[in-house]
Amino acid sequence: MSECKGKIAVLTSGGDAPGMNAAVRAVVRTGIAKGYEVYGVRRGYNGLLHREIDKMTFHDVSEKLQHGGTFLFTARSAEFGEDAGKRKAAKICEELGIETLIVIGGDGSFTGAKDLSKYGVNIVGIPGTIDLDIAYTEYTIGFDTAVNTAMEAIDRLRETSNSHERCSVVEVMGRSAGYIALWCGIANGAEQILIPEKFNNDYDKLISRIKKNRELGMTHQVVVNAEGVGHSHSLAKRIEEATGIETRATILGHLQRGGSPTARDRVYASVMGAYAVDVIDQGRKNRLIGYKDGHVYDIDVEEAFAMQKDISDYEYEVAGILGTRCE
Repeated sequence: MSECKGKIAVLTSGGDAPGMNAAVRAVVRTGIAKGYEVYGVRRGYNGLLHREIDKMTFHDVSEKLQHGGTFLFTARSAEFGEDAGKRKAAKICEELGIETLIVIGGDGSFTGAKDLSKYGVNIVGIPGTIDLDIAYTEYTIGFDTAVNTAMEAIDRLRETSNSHERCSVVEVMGRSAGYIALWCGIANGAEQILIPEKFNNDYDKLISRIKKNRELGMTHQVVVNAEGVGHSHSLAKRIEEATGIETRATILGHLQRGGSPTARDRVYASVMGAYAVDVIDQGRKNRLIGYKDGHVYDIDVEEAFAMQKDISDYEYEVAGILGTRCE
C-alpha cells in the first residue's frame, strides 16, 4: 500500500447551492486517487467544532452527483465566529492530523476560512453560492441552476399574467447582489428589473414606465425584483393603486436553492473540486479556486478578498432597452 500523503477535510458552509455535492464528490475521489485520506465534515464549521468528521471512501460519494443541496449538511455557528472558536477548530484539525481544510461556500464561509488560516490551518476555498457575488471568480457553483429555476418559474407567471392582463412583481434571491435578477430579467424579457446595485428607489419613475407601457399596448408586464430591494407585496399594492392595473407579487424564495443541478453546475463543481486537490498536491497554501477567462485557476486568499465585483453596466443597459416598448 502506498504511503498516505496527508489528510484533507472538506465541508460545505453557508447557504446550500446545487452542485455542492458534485464538488465534494470530486474532492473525495481525486484526493483518494492522489494518495490522501479525505474526511467529510458534517454541518460546516459547527460540525468541525463538534468533531462531526468521518473518513470518506469512493462509495460514500456515489449517487450524490445529481442531487441538489449538500449531503454533508450546512449550519450556522456562533461559536466559530469568535476567536476562541477558531482556535478550537484549528486545535481539532491539529489533533486529527488534518493539514488542509477545503471549504465550499460563499463570502461568509471564505471569511471564516481566511481567519482560520491565521491559526495554522491551510485552507482552500471553492465558490459555492447561487448569488454569483464573489469578486475573484466569474462563476460560482449553483448560480446556473438557481437562475434557470427562477427563469422557468417566471415564464409560467408571465403566462398567467397575460391571461389576466396583470402586472406581476416577482422577487428572486440576492440580498446584496442582483445577478439572478439581471439574468432573469434578460432571459424572461422583463419590462422592469430592480437590483440593489442600480435601483435608486425612484418608484414614481417605475410606475410611470408601467403606465406608459400599458398605454402603448402591453397587456401584461413583469417586474423582476431582487431580494435586496424587496418589499414586493407592498410594491405590488403601490403599483395597482397608482395605475389601476391588477398587480400580484410572487416571492420565489428558497425553491431557487433546490433541485437537481444543471450540467454546467455539475461539470464546473467537479472540475473545481478536483483542481482544489491539485493545488494541495502542488504545495500551494491558502488559495481560493475560481473560474476566469474560460479556465479554472487559483488565487491567494488575501488577494481575492481585496477585489470588488460590480454588475455589468452594459448588460443592465441592454436589459432596459429590451424591456421598453417604443412608440
